[in-house]
Amino acid sequence: MEYRNQTRSPLKVLIFPWLAYGHVTPYFELAKKLSQKNFKIYFHSTPAILDNIKRNNPVLDDNIELVELRLPSGDDLPPHNHTTKGLPKYLLGSLFQAFQAARSTFPDILDYCSPDLVIFDGFQPWVPDVASSRNIPAVNYLIIGSSAFSYFYHTTYTYKGTSEPFPFPAIYSRDHERKSLSVPWESGFIFKGIEKSSEIVLVNSCEEIDGKYIGYLSELSKKKMVPIGPLIHIVEGDDAKIMEWLDKKEELSTLYVSFGSEYYLSPDDMEELAYGLELSGVNFIWVIRFPEGEQRSINEALPRGFLGRVKERGLMVENWAPQAKILRHNNVGVFLSHCGWNSVLESVHFEVPIIALPMHLDQPAHARMAVELGTALEIQRDENGKLNREEVAKVIKNVLVEGNVKELREKVKQVNKKIKMKGEKQIDDAVEVLTNLCIQYKQQRNDHFG
Repeated sequence: MEYRNQTRSPLKVLIFPWLAYGHVTPYFELAKKLSQKNFKIYFHSTPAILDNIKRNNPVLDDNIELVELRLPSGDDLPPHNHTTKGLPKYLLGSLFQAFQAARSTFPDILDYCSPDLVIFDGFQPWVPDVASSRNIPAVNYLIIGSSAFSYFYHTTYTYKGTSEPFPFPAIYSRDHERKSLSVPWESGFIFKGIEKSSEIVLVNSCEEIDGKYIGYLSELSKKKMVPIGPLIHIVEGDDAKIMEWLDKKEELSTLYVSFGSEYYLSPDDMEELAYGLELSGVNFIWVIRFPEGEQRSINEALPRGFLGRVKERGLMVENWAPQAKILRHNNVGVFLSHCGWNSVLESVHFEVPIIALPMHLDQPAHARMAVELGTALEIQRDENGKLNREEVAKVIKNVLVEGNVKELREKVKQVNKKIKMKGEKQIDDAVEVLTNLCIQYKQQRNDHFG
């Protein structure tokens, strides 16, 4: 359904994500979708993030306005660091505190935008408190998988300190994974957004991927979950050298290795993964990234002699590769991923199964959900969270050498087909729910103020 042609005037929506690109990207994808459905969008973030959006979207829809979020700055947190991308780990706490200070300026943003609705992230659960003082609905938007969110909602919040088991045994945490939980997850802070959300919660997923976990999250939170996804940002691009190299390989013979833009392998993991790739004997493209300020070359970071030993079948790429084009290529058989939610959704979109190598937080739950779905296999770490080269090689060979790649690809293809059959139905259903919510609150404001 096309809402732009309806006679009602556009409803105004303020969209306000956390400062990580893993959050900004799906929030901006939602902004683009809603801007096409007769909504006027105000997208609120720091100049560092908005500048990046402008670079990647030189022509913005007329219904999207970028609204600057000015955070407290200092010598340790200058404006260019007002994003998690490239931020040294020791400054993450400072950025989080600065972000919470945005509460004091948020009323001014509401006055400027005068929105009918606010869509907010879990890192600022104070947003609905401020919005409610003006009788404006505020809806939480979850951009990670419901398998992870329902698991942590159950274990660290609703049933914390009890022996009540999570009802879906496919999802679990190992000891070393529990120890790495961050404060917002461990403290339950992240779940306040769901509790305070106005009647509904938006979910970047769909029934075909993690439907039972969406249902359980609704049961736990007593809120209606409204699936709107999968919404993914596909960056088109090209690199002739990479594609020429890939063209020379056999169909489904090549492994694509990438861990997103904000996650980095430890030196030990990088070494074990390198040796595992070498032992597997398969073709691979490996996108290698280093944290901001870490002055290392690929040659220095990898085992001595590795590049020479794998030069015929391994291609190392620093920082960026045309991921969408690579995943579409017939010669790519599988995607070795950390299982950030955007990467899981991309694997389904491009019908490429995953070899899962999760690192922390929500990633292990996403990996195990994909395994349960039949679209992934996981590389197991040892009890201390260490990666082992033999285990890496074993899983890779299981998929690409022993022939399981076709079975996995058939399964992910079936999932994708079911999603495509729905077309725009999920986002249109969500638009109807959001429209009704806005109208309901508008009527309440009119009744109150006469």
